[in-house]
Amino acid sequence: MADFANTLSKLFKDHNFYAVRVAEASGVDRSLLSKVLKNSRPLPYSAFKKILNVLNISYEEYDSLLRAYIDEYFGYDKYCEYLKILKKFSSFDDRKEKPVEYRNILVDLDLGHYERFLGIQTTKANNITTGRIYKSVIDKERRGDYLGKTIQVIPHITDEIKRNVKLLGNKYKFDFVITEIGGTVGDIESLPYLESIRQLKWELGRNALCVHLTYVPYLAAAGELKTKPTQHSVKELQSVGIQPDILVLRAEHELNAGLRKKVAQFCNVDENAVIQSIDMPTIYEVPVRMQEQNLDATILQKMGLPVGETPSLGPWKEFLNRRHHATEIVKIGLVGKYDLQDAYKSILEALSQAATYNDRKADIQFINSENLTDENVEEKLKDMDGVIICPGFGQRGIEGKFVAIKYCRTHNVPTFGICLGMQCMAIEFARDVLGYTDANSREMDQKTPHNVIDIMEEQKSITNMGGTMRLGAYECVLDPNSKVYQAYKTEHIQERHRHRYEFNNDYKAEFEKAGMKCVGINPESNLVEIVEIPTLKWFIGTQFHPEYSSTVLKPHPLFLSFIKAAIDK
Repeated sequence: MADFANTLSKLFKDHNFYAVRVAEASGVDRSLLSKVLKNSRPLPYSAFKKILNVLNISYEEYDSLLRAYIDEYFGYDKYCEYLKILKKFSSFDDRKEKPVEYRNILVDLDLGHYERFLGIQTTKANNITTGRIYKSVIDKERRGDYLGKTIQVIPHITDEIKRNVKLLGNKYKFDFVITEIGGTVGDIESLPYLESIRQLKWELGRNALCVHLTYVPYLAAAGELKTKPTQHSVKELQSVGIQPDILVLRAEHELNAGLRKKVAQFCNVDENAVIQSIDMPTIYEVPVRMQEQNLDATILQKMGLPVGETPSLGPWKEFLNRRHHATEIVKIGLVGKYDLQDAYKSILEALSQAATYNDRKADIQFINSENLTDENVEEKLKDMDGVIICPGFGQRGIEGKFVAIKYCRTHNVPTFGICLGMQCMAIEFARDVLGYTDANSREMDQKTPHNVIDIMEEQKSITNMGGTMRLGAYECVLDPNSKVYQAYKTEHIQERHRHRYEFNNDYKAEFEKAGMKCVGINPESNLVEIVEIPTLKWFIGTQFHPEYSSTVLKPHPLFLSFIKAAIDK
């Protein structure tokens, strides 16, 4: 059992899979799975199949795990059984597998909005880059998968793109795959992806549908909308063998019936398949406007699926209604170093959602931490109802964050530190409360004598920076006597991380004695995930990124609590 158990344990560790979660998702007894991982009990074939169906892993990992299982329990004489299992549960052979219907797999750089709209937590499998495609092909070539053939864009690169597009859909038998090809039609880097889409449409027939988004500019001098860019864009697609089934036209003004008919005629698209997407006050209104134009029904009809009753979208419309009727303002200061606000997009959206559910409009003001000093901090922050200390990395702008944190702590301003923001809270507390004036993070100062933030001991020997990162979801146990517990209303949570440095537990006792409590702890590593000063109105820092899991219909409890505290200031 050792080889299989070790393979399974390593897989769990590499992907941050928790046995409890896997057991719950698969329906396998959690005590059984625990014993398997400890080499004390074999895994029944029926349970193994269930686990395979819920694991989100690569083909190579899938293959390795299956081989380990077969070798462990069946032996070489059962190798044919291995092949049967592989075919049944992986479905990676594009040439032989029958196309199936899929649902909600995303390939895009901006996964945040997909998560906020769909309420689905994405993984690295949902974002495919050109680098990953080429690396996968090169790795296969080195392994000998192509039997010495020369690697070419067609078919090897395009086949790999198609495999990735279909990967999760094949695995989980979803209803639809939603794939976004980024960039602009005609860009040289997009050509392999467009060819892959052309092939998929040919292979899948009616089970594939192409939606093309274009821009219809408005010429103010002439007072008219111009469709020529759309026509040329469609012709570019047609030149590579792709005929759009539906056109979505971005525009600043209403498109009249005549203009939409013209576009349909010159682009070989049905009139009811020309959808306008006019600029809205908020992106969350777009789905409602699309539904009003029967986009959902049009898609179902074109794919030969039955059109049922139109969804009411009740909770979504209720959110928009509360957002529309909110008149009072809550002012939030965003302290960070990036002038490009898209760097904090998820935080902005989480704040906006939380404000709506508190019947407020969020007035979010960016405060550049590089320009923040003891002399101007009061002027910058005095009107803020609450302050966010933003995540990031590196030395730039960090001293300004310390200034902001000290002001907020001493003036009892509701304050929320995220990732590096939480680390800055700890450093400021060590400097100004504990008296360690030279306290710092090893990231900023390798020689600091008071490293209240440091990299974990077992990671110090790793030279590859990516290898020292804590990525993905980790468990956290909350102190029942904390404000975070009041927000979550549960003791056990799971949140997403993206960082290298951690709170140094050597200082934990000192921090808690002085008033900063460590109220969230990872149960496996004992790492501090959340700090809080309970004597203040709301002063909380999280090592994880709660903004990643805040959605329209399920705003994050910490942001809800933070905004409420800011309102009650």
